[in-house]
Amino acid sequence: MTSNSSQDTTDPTALVDDIIAELQTRFRTSVSNLKSAIAAYVHDRTLPPADAAATGLFDYPAIRLVTTGEQREGQKGHNLAFGRFERAGEFITTVTRPDLFADYLRDQLTLLARHYDVELSVTRTGQQIPFPYVLDASDGSDMGGVTPLELARHFPTTELADIGDELADGLFGQDPAASQPLALFDALRTDFSLARLRHYTGTAPEHFQRYILFTNYHRYVDEFVAWAGAQVGQGRYTALAGAAGLYVDQPGVNASALVADSA
Repeated sequence: MTSNSSQDTTDPTALVDDIIAELQTRFRTSVSNLKSAIAAYVHDRTLPPADAAATGLFDYPAIRLVTTGEQREGQKGHNLAFGRFERAGEFITTVTRPDLFADYLRDQLTLLARHYDVELSVTRTGQQIPFPYVLDASDGSDMGGVTPLELARHFPTTELADIGDELADGLFGQDPAASQPLALFDALRTDFSLARLRHYTGTAPEHFQRYILFTNYHRYVDEFVAWAGAQVGQGRYTALAGAAGLYVDQPGVNASALVADSA
């Protein structure tokens, strides 16, 4: 576990930036470990290390926050609807794609560290990254005839029983003396949602913006693509992303034709 409790939290920016950097490093390492182990298995059926789970070889990183629940001097009386603690304790959540959620994590953790006396660190909980979340057809992964069922016998895989909305639904009961959840959705639940975005749209999650509009009218999609393609390079919009790896970042490109060709 990497502890940052000795840092000065009067200005939490550096502390939070260190935490996010550590999350990113650990996540990249776990993904690399899992991909390498799968590649070795595909190549010559080398099994992953027997102690992979015990040593956290494929683990999601986790944020650990400990607080007395007391507001910092000069911060008492703030009336925020979020970014507040109701009790003292240890709070933990696993994190996926810290590169994608860096801004969100920075905002939330900075708010907590600014208002409360906290200790922040990066640790692990034993929650492993399922292998389907690190395999992407677009990265050229060659499975050499190895089926997902075969991989599931040797590598962590998705278990729907471990993915739920208990926290958000208010159905999560726990001993107050035990570690409390720091977020409504852990890494497994978040990765499940990101995978569904990719599955239903064919578009990488990092290209999504804050709002999603669902429609089954092709003419709406056609009009949007034509309009969006014309906006590239003309102001605030930098690119148009679509299914099957479509990515238009140059002005003057016929986006409608590219979308039609990729269908």
